[in-house]
Amino acid sequence: MEITVSQASGRVSVTIIALSGALDGSNYEELIATGRAAHAAGAKAILLDIAGLTFMSSAGLVALHNLYAILKDEVEPDPEAGWATLKTVGNAGQTGSQPFVKLLNPQPAVMRTLEITGMHNFFEVHTDRETALQSF
Repeated sequence: MEITVSQASGRVSVTIIALSGALDGSNYEELIATGRAAHAAGAKAILLDIAGLTFMSSAGLVALHNLYAILKDEVEPDPEAGWATLKTVGNAGQTGSQPFVKLLNPQPAVMRTLEITGMHNFFEVHTDRETALQSF
């Protein structure tokens, strides 16, 4: 997986993290580390451009949830806990999508993973970059 980080200015500053390749158990911690670094540098909003992401395993879902926890200044769930980590989304009383991390242009296979797991209800999914940036 390749990770590229950039910034966009608008109503709020948005950190754009673009992913390409496969997000799985071999590299999901790289995405979490990138999110930590962005937050340490002051990021309050992250747009994940996943147009180049060809595959996302459950480890990728754990990474997405950890990004949310990082930006919300919560204690990060243990990524090694797998599905137990993802179940904390429902246990947190969260309804609807959260405002910190949004997704841009998932390919059909990745979107299917998000839909099957219900994560598309937790992360806003956009198909237009400008609309996504304005949504923060």
